[in-house]
Amino acid sequence: MKPIALEENEVLFGADATGGIVAVELLKGDTMRLFLREEDGSIEVRDEPFTPFILLEKEDLLDGFQAPHRVEPLSSSNTFRAIAFFDRWENADRARNHLSKTTGASPSSPDAPYLFLTDPVHQYLLLTGKTLFKGMAYKDLHRLAVDIETACAPGYEFPNPEREEDRIISIALMDNRGNEEVLFGSSMGEKEMIEALTDRISRWDPDVLEGHNFFNFDLEYLVARARRHGVRLCWGRDGSLPRIRRSRFTVAERIIDYTRMDLFGRHVVDTLFLLQYYDVTARELESYGLKSAALHFGLADEERTYIEHSKIQWAYEHDPEALKRYNLDDARETLALSELLGYPFFLQARIFPFSYQNIFIRGNATKINALFMREYLRKRTSVPKPRGRGMSFEGGYTDVFFQGIIQNVVHCDVASLYPSILLSYDLKPVGDTLGIFLPLLRDLRTFRLEAKKRAQEAQESHEHDYYQALQQTFKILINSFYGYLGTEIHHFSDPQLAAEVTRLGRETIRRMIEWLRNEGATLIEIDTDGIYFVPPKGVETEEAQRILVDRLSRTLPEGIEVEMDGRYAAMFSYKRKNYALLNDTGSVTIKGSGLRSRGMEKYLRDFLAEMIRLLLKGEGDEIYDLYQETLQKLARHELDIFSLAKTETLTESLETYQQKIKAKKRNRAATYELALASGRDYRAGDQISYYVTGEDKKVRVFDNCKFASAYDPDKPDENVEYYQAKLLDLLKKFQEFLPSRRILVKKPSK
Repeated sequence: MKPIALEENEVLFGADATGGIVAVELLKGDTMRLFLREEDGSIEVRDEPFTPFILLEKEDLLDGFQAPHRVEPLSSSNTFRAIAFFDRWENADRARNHLSKTTGASPSSPDAPYLFLTDPVHQYLLLTGKTLFKGMAYKDLHRLAVDIETACAPGYEFPNPEREEDRIISIALMDNRGNEEVLFGSSMGEKEMIEALTDRISRWDPDVLEGHNFFNFDLEYLVARARRHGVRLCWGRDGSLPRIRRSRFTVAERIIDYTRMDLFGRHVVDTLFLLQYYDVTARELESYGLKSAALHFGLADEERTYIEHSKIQWAYEHDPEALKRYNLDDARETLALSELLGYPFFLQARIFPFSYQNIFIRGNATKINALFMREYLRKRTSVPKPRGRGMSFEGGYTDVFFQGIIQNVVHCDVASLYPSILLSYDLKPVGDTLGIFLPLLRDLRTFRLEAKKRAQEAQESHEHDYYQALQQTFKILINSFYGYLGTEIHHFSDPQLAAEVTRLGRETIRRMIEWLRNEGATLIEIDTDGIYFVPPKGVETEEAQRILVDRLSRTLPEGIEVEMDGRYAAMFSYKRKNYALLNDTGSVTIKGSGLRSRGMEKYLRDFLAEMIRLLLKGEGDEIYDLYQETLQKLARHELDIFSLAKTETLTESLETYQQKIKAKKRNRAATYELALASGRDYRAGDQISYYVTGEDKKVRVFDNCKFASAYDPDKPDENVEYYQAKLLDLLKKFQEFLPSRRILVKKPSK
């Protein structure tokens, strides 16, 4: 199959076609070191000159600045009309400080009359048009997974690297080139194990180090224990030490606080981040733990060794071979998880001017902004300032016309509604004086459709995986173009245009609704770019329904196409953006936090899912038996504690939590109280699983809770009345949809 000529698009992939770059590092203030993968798999090291820059509103802003520099005017009439080049990074940094003092505006101020980008690698890639991994397959990237197991002193639930008694007892290494090894504490001391790890990293020479919860556990632990033993972690490709700092980034509504580690010539990837990104849209993961994720995605080997956390020390002393297998299986699943979820990010690194490690933590709008910035710098064209600060606008049209169970449902939607409107109405942001916004969006859509087609036609699994990852990457970018317009911090954004796009989107959906009603269809739910409806009488077959949707599509402006996205035997419409669908094979799809919230305990989610399935299949009378059966299981302590436990993420530090409690600015919460009592250094972004104890259904949870990992099935102490009452409360929420109300007069069983 002939490859798609993607990388010929210089706006999308950058103008420099240099292939095989696996890392770029600032070597000296005026030099960048490139690491390139040769065809034989070896690494070539190449040094190239680097000229850092600052964008300026006026050419004379640096008058009086003494260090060597030159200022060039930029074409067009956008705000940043000049660019200053410097002979080395240190002088660019000095110029930034000079501008901060002379203008009175800090580099981060939205009103600053200059723009300084703080990442020298990003600057270099922007100026040169180079990107990582051009011409490489994902398998060509040398990835090494690292996983550690630790001992914990008696009396403590969690290991702490600062405690002398706690230590690393096993280190598993596995890469995607067939190398694997377990460094084990019974045959070498902890210091020797860490030194051996450093030796393997140097000799195996991976491009990427990978781990699960890598930054906030494994790496922190290794750094602390290495410090205790006086071991130098010379993990950089030049033998340098790691650069370590606290950092944070955002995944949807979550702020992830972590200890960042940078290695010269290498990248560090945490598969925990990959899971969090995946779950933003999927919202189907029960846990972000490695074992749970491996089972969810079918990556766990049938012979996989499992050892409970509390039994690690026992296994180390009594069954070391089992612990070695367990440790190595963790590394194997980390590699597999990265292989599955990391591919789109690998492809993005071929597009965007960022290091591979930074691709994972940059938002889609930031990435799109970098595409425009790179092309404007290449054409030496002025760059606009962000527009529309503080501006708000109405979003997409959503509505519910029917609530309850309804049969024979069709879903149609506009393929990429907002991007289609941008292209159909020829809409572009005001600051795009080069006119690259619409051509780039059009090319992305073309590339995506071609990649999607090739994924369907692919005969080999590696071809399918490549094109599937490619089309998914393009889909995300295409749909992010509209979101980019509405941002406040990016240079080519245009909130007024974003408002116009949503207005046209609402208008388009209303036209579709009116047409379907006139045809005799029954409307159920509208969700921004799609409509669920029951076709009119006489339109029962799939072919007839497709003809109906095609007729609907022809009523809309050219370039806006409606597709039939699905047919369903039944639908449970609960409320806006919350519904369940039963397809012809009997499988059920549930959408919306009201029907599958992760904030709900698993036993409640399981009960609700089964209740919805029974309703959709017309077997609602069986819900009574299901309810009674669940009550009895609770009373007999038959449910696994993790189905009763809640897993919650700390959104702020323990210090901030304590300050807010003292100032009476927030209520106490079980997760934070448990974290404080544990003695472990919990941080924002960490997850805690806990269950509720006591005997009264109205207990204060933060006073009556325990870590789920501390549960003893031989001495069950979960609060049965509390969990039974929650089940009844859940049932009451759906009372109007149940075929019989007798359920609600039954009291929870003891």
